[in-house]
Amino acid sequence: MKFEIKFTPGSEKDLAYFKKYEQKIIISGIKKYLSDDANVETNRKKQLRPNELAPWELRIGNYRVFYDIEETNLVKIIAIGLKVHNELFIRGKRVEL
Repeated sequence: MKFEIKFTPGSEKDLAYFKKYEQKIIISGIKKYLSDDANVETNRKKQLRPNELAPWELRIGNYRVFYDIEETNLVKIIAIGLKVHNELFIRGKRVEL
């Protein structure tokens, strides 16, 4: 199933925090892995336990894209962060899931 991808204002700020080449990697990964079957768990995509951030996570190397699936074909990107070892950073601030 094809999905439309929308960024929230917060996720746009998250993306802008990264360098241009990192932004290209992240956007490319979002298009590649969330355009089709965003609601199917894989090695890169997983449904998270209930948390305050988002119900789904996409892994692109050390980058993490948190998203929700609305309606039947809309993927809403909620946050984008960087995973360093076991810690998640969004816009340079450590975040707990």
